[in-house]
Amino acid sequence: MSHARIVLWLSLTLRPTRVLCTARFFEGQSPGLPNPAAMENGTGPCGEECPREVQETTITEGAAKIAFPRANEVFYNPVQEFNRDLTCAVITEFARIQLGAKGIQIKVPGEKDTQKVVVDLSEQEEEKVELKENENLASGDQPRTAAVGEICEEGLHVLEGLAASGLRSIRFALEVPGLRSVVANDTSARAVDLIRRNVQLNDVAHLVQPSQADARMLMYQHQRVSERFDVIDLDPYGSPAPFLDAAVQAVSEGGLLCVTCTDMAVLAGNSGETCYSKYGAMALKSRACHEMALRIVLHSLDLRANCYQRFVVPLLSISADFYVRVFVRVFTGQAKVKASASKQALVFQCVGCGAYHLQRLGKASGVPGSRVKFSAACGPPVTPECEHCGQRHQLGGPMWAEPIHDLDFVGRVLEAVSANPGRFHTSERIRGVLSVITEELPDVPLYYTLDQLSSTIHCNTPSLLQLRSALLHADFRVSLSHACKNAVKTDAPASALWDIMRCWEKECPVKRERLSETSPAFRILSVEPRLQANFTIREDANPSSRQRGLKRFQANPEANWGPRPRARPGGKAADEAMEERRRLLQNKRKEPPEDAAQRAARLKTFPCKRFKEGTCQRGDQCCYSHSPPTPRVSADAVPDCPETSNQSPRGPGDAARPGID
Repeated sequence: MSHARIVLWLSLTLRPTRVLCTARFFEGQSPGLPNPAAMENGTGPCGEECPREVQETTITEGAAKIAFPRANEVFYNPVQEFNRDLTCAVITEFARIQLGAKGIQIKVPGEKDTQKVVVDLSEQEEEKVELKENENLASGDQPRTAAVGEICEEGLHVLEGLAASGLRSIRFALEVPGLRSVVANDTSARAVDLIRRNVQLNDVAHLVQPSQADARMLMYQHQRVSERFDVIDLDPYGSPAPFLDAAVQAVSEGGLLCVTCTDMAVLAGNSGETCYSKYGAMALKSRACHEMALRIVLHSLDLRANCYQRFVVPLLSISADFYVRVFVRVFTGQAKVKASASKQALVFQCVGCGAYHLQRLGKASGVPGSRVKFSAACGPPVTPECEHCGQRHQLGGPMWAEPIHDLDFVGRVLEAVSANPGRFHTSERIRGVLSVITEELPDVPLYYTLDQLSSTIHCNTPSLLQLRSALLHADFRVSLSHACKNAVKTDAPASALWDIMRCWEKECPVKRERLSETSPAFRILSVEPRLQANFTIREDANPSSRQRGLKRFQANPEANWGPRPRARPGGKAADEAMEERRRLLQNKRKEPPEDAAQRAARLKTFPCKRFKEGTCQRGDQCCYSHSPPTPRVSADAVPDCPETSNQSPRGPGDAARPGID
């Protein structure tokens, strides 16, 4: 068909369509897009009713009721309910502190008595608060209160930079008292439309303000002191590194900054160079990688705040599930910023036995209360080879070396959650995790693990109580860690720890002849212990949270548990086919288990090499195939005569015989 005929045929075919579209255009109808109001009400084009379940689904979490599309256009992960519950509990206690200093009491649903709590105040501030109270009582005014769902004029100004469906912001408005406003921001137009619908659905339009903007630009626009946010919550998909610089500038003086990191593969040491590019620190592969990830995030936050004469004070740092979560307060002070270098440390970790040593970046000398002198620290604290096993050291960090929790604040959150267990769905887990945190040694960074110590010297693993008792008998402190179930956090040096393991090996001997003379196990066990360990169980070796049977380390809460895929415009619905694909991709690098019959059938597909050589004597009992390979003959092949078929195989210089492929 010629070009002219094709053009003529297309013009005749598309003419009715053009006429119809023109008519609809003049009638005010769009030919390609359905009516938005009809789509919102569940009807499609041409007046057809679309089933509501196909378009969206509704979930209830806490006091909020959220509608979001079943297609993966707006991100939502139900596993992080613990994250959101804990955030509500932390912001509630932070509001109690901030508003208590102003003489305002907060009312939390479910709490019996509302008491005003004032903490972290100087003596002058306490005197001012007492004067305010006396003035209020003298004038006969009732104490001011702040309730949930009401606007508090002197309350907290909250920003959720990456709101997605708006679930977290709506929960703040419905569950946290003492708020002035909540800004639910997202860069996706689809997400902001969904936030508006959910705000109307929960009747919190007076508190929650939807916003569509880049989170960084929005925070950069609120750098002025009068426009800063009291609370900033960042829960991105992946790394929060691009948002940290703007966040430390947009939070108010003494404000709360909540940051979540889900890029645990980077923070746990799988890609040290990527960790350095995002957080300014090298992560190491170690058993204490989860606590090291927390300390790297705190180092990155403090480093960015120092650029603007600000510094951070950690309130609570959590490693849970597949992410880490930190809650810090941000203050301004040039003198305090000078001490930041002495709060950071490098880590020297032995690649053989796993012993680690910390090297501070700076040194602060002087008597507390007087002038403090800052200088460079002296080091390194290790020799070129490990003194225990003779292996080399890896260098990691810098990381935060100071306490990662404020135990007073953690105790207040724990007390509030324990007194009102029906407030959150994950209250039991929050109690367990915070109880372990209150038992941690605050001044001991990182930890060892039971399996790490025993596998290094190839011996049986002692029980947790036995190792803890041995450390306590030797006058060392020891605790658990919320980041690892079998962690041993202690102030004992590595030499004392290996002496205890040498004493344990004498009770459970290792076959020395199987050890290589250059292995860490051989070198550690070849030294006699200078410390005689006592493994008698002590009563104080069993921590209180373990005795009470609290839920400290939760198992996987659901099938196919873990991080969810990133939300994408026009994303496909998470149907059964996608769930099946996720299940099949789990452990894809591991060979699936097979029974004896499957293995025998698989081996029968391989020819037996000994049968080809004429040396196989197993016959039919051989697990490999004895069938001769069938030659493939082409369609125009000429059948060979008997004389030709009995000839010996041709050599590499022989001409190719016709008919054989």
